[in-house]
Amino acid sequence: MGQVSAVSTSATHSFSKPNRPVIRLLAGLGVEGDAHSGVTVKHRSRVRRDPTQPNLRQVHLIHAELHDELAAAGFAVGAGEMGENVTTRGVDLLGLPTGTRLRLGPDAVVEVTGLRNPCYQIDDFQQGVLKEVVGRDADGQIVRRAGVMAIVLTGGEVRPGDPIAVELPAAPHLPLAPV
Repeated sequence: MGQVSAVSTSATHSFSKPNRPVIRLLAGLGVEGDAHSGVTVKHRSRVRRDPTQPNLRQVHLIHAELHDELAAAGFAVGAGEMGENVTTRGVDLLGLPTGTRLRLGPDAVVEVTGLRNPCYQIDDFQQGVLKEVVGRDADGQIVRRAGVMAIVLTGGEVRPGDPIAVELPAAPHLPLAPV
């Protein structure tokens, strides 16, 4: 079982999100008051392409272990600074299959829809971070490490220190792909 390290939200389309003592997840929408909350896609580049797309990116989760790895590489990145709503510890987010359900605290449940596809804004935040979170494996395939995206199935409040329970979907498991 993992744990919520931090929760963050922003009403604007800023890159980083300030930490909060609590966030409220709303079923089918996302994080209450967050710029990316809604039934349809809210990320500006995706809205330009097709504003009617379903919002598979209602909640962004990043593992605090990534922050630790970035610190070891010389970068100072704190919770919420890469735009995540929920910072976790003790859950291998990138190793989860599509459709995994995460219970965050006593009530909220999110379903993992895929990988965050990081963009150039990460280097606007701190030059060189993009290279640390996007690379290639031994076979030359792109590896994205900037967290996962999820939709809210059951709403509720989420706080730092809340436990995270992982419920895998039925097999066969589908690997995460960018959403």
